Amino acid sequence: MRPLHWIISAALLSACIAIPTAERTATAALPSVLVSADNSYLPQPGDANLTQAGVEIESINLVERVDMDPIRVQVDFSGSLPTTCNQLRMEVGLPNAQYQIDIKMYSVVKPGPKCEQVLQQFSASVLLGQYSNGRYTVLVNGGLVGDFVVY
Repeated sequence: MRPLHWIISAALLSACIAIPTAERTATAALPSVLVSADNSYLPQPGDANLTQAGVEIESINLVERVDMDPIRVQVDFSGSLPTTCNQLRMEVGLPNAQYQIDIKMYSVVKPGPKCEQVLQQFSASVLLGQYSNGRYTVLVNGGLVGDFVVY
């Protein structure tokens, strides 16, 4: 009788023990833009009538603007355009789910008129927007430039 007593007691006690369950993990929030980028090289309304061309990028730097509150990141570019008639354009994309910001750089030129085939040097800057917390990667024309963290 004693062994049966112990088995029943053990069964009753084990029924009172909580079964561990998996804890819910917090889902990562998607990145969001709090303030848009300051970009003076946005595509213009008449660009549909122009021919798109490339740019030669010589250097790209990410600069933390600590003089701003909150701190923002500026991307500085230098390079050359194919001719003296080409105009620089930049499109700063919204961050994707992987916290990547893709900047598309190109030039546009009027079709037809002949321009001097002399490389036109340029230096340009774009102040990236203010983003939600996270580690962001900056790409230019699909190539990795660097990253920054927003707290």
